[in-house]
Amino acid sequence: MTKKTPLILWWRILAGCCLCHGVAASAADISAIIMDAEGKPVNDAVVMAFPAKAGAAAAKAGKVIIDQIDKEFVPRVMPIRAGTAVHFPNKDNTRHQVYSFSPAKKFELPLYAGKPASPVVFDKPGVVILGCNIHDWMLGYIYVADTPYFGKTDAEGKTTIGNLPPGDYTVKVWHPRMIDTEESTAWRVSAAVAMEAVWTLKLKPEFRIRRAPN
Repeated sequence: MTKKTPLILWWRILAGCCLCHGVAASAADISAIIMDAEGKPVNDAVVMAFPAKAGAAAAKAGKVIIDQIDKEFVPRVMPIRAGTAVHFPNKDNTRHQVYSFSPAKKFELPLYAGKPASPVVFDKPGVVILGCNIHDWMLGYIYVADTPYFGKTDAEGKTTIGNLPPGDYTVKVWHPRMIDTEESTAWRVSAAVAMEAVWTLKLKPEFRIRRAPN
């Protein structure tokens, strides 16, 4: 096992098999496991593969939902493709006022209960930090990626980016608590080959504003 970069601990190629059933033989997968410095799995890490050649791909940008449940954003981290419209329904019995001052998308939804008048389209790549003007502890993140190939790790720190055409890619990893803005490395994807990698991230301690009593 050779250490390729400070980010990647190890990787291997699982030749002749595909981790995702039903994927065409010409496609491949990258299966990622994200750990912290103590060896614990990291959830809500976004892993993205950017093809070196444009026009390789893809699924159209669609519509996604970020709920407001129990005065929290659900999910707290959402990766989307640039051009995606995001709905922000409010399932609480109180009103919310969602906003962001992030350069990738500045917006503010009027104070509302239920559903806002229209979704918000995120057309510029980058990180968008979400807040609520009424509940200061509410915090969410949208990673707007200029690629259709991405995934988010689960509670076991795992995710798979599937159906990648053969070619050269830059694979990036991002997490809200990363000390560095993001990490990246180069990959060459071969046809019908599944690649498995383990990353370790240096994370800052989590700081969250204390919730107000209900």
